Amino acid sequence: MTLLNTIIPSIRRPLPPPADTAKSAGPGQKPAYQITENDDAYQLIVQLPGVDKSGLDITSGNGEIRVVGRRAWKQPENWTLRHGESDLSTYELVLTHDNLLNSDRISAELRDGVLAATLPKAEAVKPRKITVN
Repeated sequence: MTLLNTIIPSIRRPLPPPADTAKSAGPGQKPAYQITENDDAYQLIVQLPGVDKSGLDITSGNGEIRVVGRRAWKQPENWTLRHGESDLSTYELVLTHDNLLNSDRISAELRDGVLAATLPKAEAVKPRKITVN
């Protein structure tokens, strides 16, 4: 028994696909995310470890927000994976809404694998104060 076998439990986990096939591995895995709301907008936070700006696509339309993230990691030459905690598949998150967002004003920032997007509400759904005469 090697030292590696004593450190890593003998649980049979599927190995991640090689980096070259990760993009074509089929449907992506759903990333962890959080949505908060205030009077003017929704705030969406999505965990996308290993994704940089060039591998990120965000689209809005037809009542949905779609976030697709592709990891930019390449396997080093002459390197063999012995144990993997996560696979290299694409992240994909699809959130549906009632077309009550102002899609023209959506903004997003990616920093250290964390996407922060502001989804402004349409004027029709924002609370407003009504004056009484």
